[in-house]
Formats: sequence, structure tokens, C-alpha cells
Amino acid sequence: MSDRILRRKDVEQLTGLSRSTIYRHVNAGTFPAPVKLTERLIGWRASAISGWMDSRAEL
Repeated sequence: MSDRILRRKDVEQLTGLSRSTIYRHVNAGTFPAPVKLTERLIGWRASAISGWMDSRAEL
């Protein structure tokens, strides 16, 4: 089974976080790192975002 790749806009919509907040958390190591798809294109694995959201719900 393949893991869907989400673009930044999709991640923003799912998490409710802004672009700058997402990258601040990525840099701090508190948010899943994106995967590099091409030289200029990145995305996030849906499973990683889902897991992060589940872990936040437990707080």
C-alpha cells in the first residue's frame, strides 16, 4: 500500500497551522520533515502527518 504525499497547502488545511509555523516546527524537530520529491518540490507523507496529529491529541 502506498503512502499518499500531501503538499504544503494540504498540510496547512489538515493541521490548521500556517506555513511559517510548519517550517518553524520542522526546524525545531517537532513536526515531520518533508520528503524531497524533485529538486524544487517537497511534500509530507500522509501517515506522518496523521501520526503527528494523533500524538498532539494525546497531550
